[in-house]
Amino acid sequence: MNTFQLITRQIERLRSRTQHSSLRVNGIDTENRNADGSQHRPSGSPSDDSKGEKISANNFKRKPSKSPQAGSPALIFLAVVSLTGVMGVRFYNQPKLAVGREAPETIIAPTDAMLTDTKTTEERRKEALYGVVPVLVLNPQVNQEINQRIQTVLDQGEEVRDLARPFPYVDSGVLSTDVQSYLRRIPEWQWKELLAQVKQTTVQPQLNLNTSTRLSIPSNKFSSSQLETVEQLRAKAYAQLRGYGKRASAFEFSALEAEIADGRKRYAKAYTTFSKQLPSDKTNFYNKSLLDWSDDTWEQTQVGILQVAKEMLSQGIAPGLPAEILEQAVKIQLETAVPPESQEFAARLLITALRSNLIEDRDATRRRAELAAESVDPVVVTISRGDVIVREGEKITQREFVMLDHFNKSERGINWKGLLAFTTLVTGAVVVVLYVGRRFRPSLRHRDYLLLLLLTLSTPLLVLLKVPSTGLPAVGLLAGSFYGSAVGVTVVSLLSAMIPIGLDVEMIPLLATAAGGILGSLLAGQLRSREELALLGGAVGLTQGAVYLLVTVTVVGTTVSSIWFILLRQFVLQVLEGLAWSVVALGLSPYLEHVFDLITPIRLAELANPNRPLLKRLATEAPGTFQHTMFVATLAEAAAQALGCNVELVRTGTLYHDIGKMHDPLGFIENQMGGPNKHDEINDPWESARIIKKHVSEGLAMARRYRLPKAIQAFIPEHQGKMLIAYFYYQAQQRAKEDPSIVVREEDFRYDGPIPQSKETGIVMLADSCEAALRSLKDATHEEALQMVNKILRARWQDNQLVDSGLSREEMARIAEIFVRVWEQVNHKRIAYPKGVFSSR
Repeated sequence: MNTFQLITRQIERLRSRTQHSSLRVNGIDTENRNADGSQHRPSGSPSDDSKGEKISANNFKRKPSKSPQAGSPALIFLAVVSLTGVMGVRFYNQPKLAVGREAPETIIAPTDAMLTDTKTTEERRKEALYGVVPVLVLNPQVNQEINQRIQTVLDQGEEVRDLARPFPYVDSGVLSTDVQSYLRRIPEWQWKELLAQVKQTTVQPQLNLNTSTRLSIPSNKFSSSQLETVEQLRAKAYAQLRGYGKRASAFEFSALEAEIADGRKRYAKAYTTFSKQLPSDKTNFYNKSLLDWSDDTWEQTQVGILQVAKEMLSQGIAPGLPAEILEQAVKIQLETAVPPESQEFAARLLITALRSNLIEDRDATRRRAELAAESVDPVVVTISRGDVIVREGEKITQREFVMLDHFNKSERGINWKGLLAFTTLVTGAVVVVLYVGRRFRPSLRHRDYLLLLLLTLSTPLLVLLKVPSTGLPAVGLLAGSFYGSAVGVTVVSLLSAMIPIGLDVEMIPLLATAAGGILGSLLAGQLRSREELALLGGAVGLTQGAVYLLVTVTVVGTTVSSIWFILLRQFVLQVLEGLAWSVVALGLSPYLEHVFDLITPIRLAELANPNRPLLKRLATEAPGTFQHTMFVATLAEAAAQALGCNVELVRTGTLYHDIGKMHDPLGFIENQMGGPNKHDEINDPWESARIIKKHVSEGLAMARRYRLPKAIQAFIPEHQGKMLIAYFYYQAQQRAKEDPSIVVREEDFRYDGPIPQSKETGIVMLADSCEAALRSLKDATHEEALQMVNKILRARWQDNQLVDSGLSREEMARIAEIFVRVWEQVNHKRIAYPKGVFSSR
């Protein structure tokens, strides 16, 4: 018997599939459908999966509807014609004899004329404005810092020299200055050796040092030039000491020896201090020669350095002066100002300390620039009657074009070839926008493309009206906010590229506004509040100003320092312009959302605010329904998040899906709060079913009255679909059994639909179906809860409520797991408090 039933079922399925296929070939689909066109099979038909066998998900996926743009040639034609008509102005009255073209014939002036070349005049004024030389003045603060740095270095040298003073430390008549310098520098052992040789008066002076003495000369104490004369200095010192020893008494020679030893100690102390500073202080300009200069030399060096610094600073050091020129000027000044032995030190100090001490006088430079621009006289072109304007074969210049245009010789007219090319370009751009819309926003409607067209037309209209702004930031913010980043960036980019082709517009402001518009379209779709959109407006303004500044600096080049005040003013104006367009977009967006029935993340977030009038009414008039709604929203939002659906739309739609229950709150058990059941008093399953079904029609009426978007209104009927009101249907069947004259029609107990047309509304249907069952569970295990949820979901699937939703069997299994997990999180176990813990003392 079971085998026979199975064979019969397979034959019925094959026959149904064959019949459906044959009818589809003829372009007719006679499959059982409801009045609204949605597919419907009665419960218990052969296609039901009553035994839980696997059903191909492809058989139940929603068939994609035809894209609006694919069937709207009129809208495409309107877009091409309107965009070409507004942006192609240049081709309507375009001169054939334009600048750069060759003259086809020699053209003679018919009358005398004196004309103003406004284009050339404006260009020359800009050149004068941007090319002005800045007015520089001395910066006293920089001069003070430089002089202070030089004085600090000289004071350091003075401190080191004080440790080795006095020098010379003995009478120059006894020992020469160079010998005294030599004697205090040599090592202790060499000094003792020299002193011992002097005291041996019987030993002849050794004018030639032996090998050991040569090798013992401390090279670290002498420079390369000093090493050449060290032997001579030693011989000279020996001779002077020996001569004084012969002339003076032993007491006098001992006194000289003590003075030399004292001078050596002071030198050694100064040298030790000086040596410790060298490795750690990279700004130390001294070398060991500092201790060998006489006081006169040191005094002349200090005076010379300060004098040269004063003269060079008073003359002014310009910004950007090459280091080689500064170094050369310093050395020339020092040749006569300081002694030769200290010139190297002085040059190193001044080259390091000196820097530019001239700054720009902003007011004076601005006045000079404005005066330079104003002083440019208008470029006047004069010609007499009979003079040749341009000869045949010559290229037309700007001057000649002014005359040709004045005498109507430029042959202005419609450039049909250029206009046709521009129309083709516009058509391609429209196709690109349609493709991007189909690819990233397949649900776009005719009205959405119409709004995009209106936004696009706003920019060239502003250019034609000579408004000093293109409005691209507002276009980018609105398009990105309404239709996502991909559509917004595409519209702004294509519009920015095409405007300069058909209209005369300044490129730098256009690039700046395009950058602001692209940034706005990229980020606007991700925002969730008007406050965030306002902050984005500030970022758009800053971006617009920064791009304007960067491009201008690149174009102007090296003269930017002289016109920085002009650029700063333009930067501020561009920032304010971008911010102003953001304010315009922020103000227009609510009106456009209502007129074109748009749902944006920001609008959804606002509608989901529990302080909205309709939601406040629901919480007050039907509190049980409101609590039911909140739990359904929690379930549906988690499932939508996991399946990659529009979470904001699901949450907002769920909050409004049962607002119709406010027409009769006590007709629904969640609002009866344990009181008498209204339907027991009615005692009529047909009337009770009518009351239950009415919450859908009443909900739609309320949604229209409160002007909810159609995407939100769709949740009200679709979350019930065409489900059977099983409780009252069962009651009616029981009465029919008792009274055979009663006819029970299933359609009287089914909702009117339509069934869910999207994954979002399908998820809400499933969450709404599982909410009461999950709430009723107390101590159920995970497996028990999952089994119950799967049973409910299977019933909706087998009742064909989800065939148009796009949900697959795999996604249904994921939804069941998510619902159970959310239920477990909401109903987690809590600690049992001991009795009396909350009692008052």
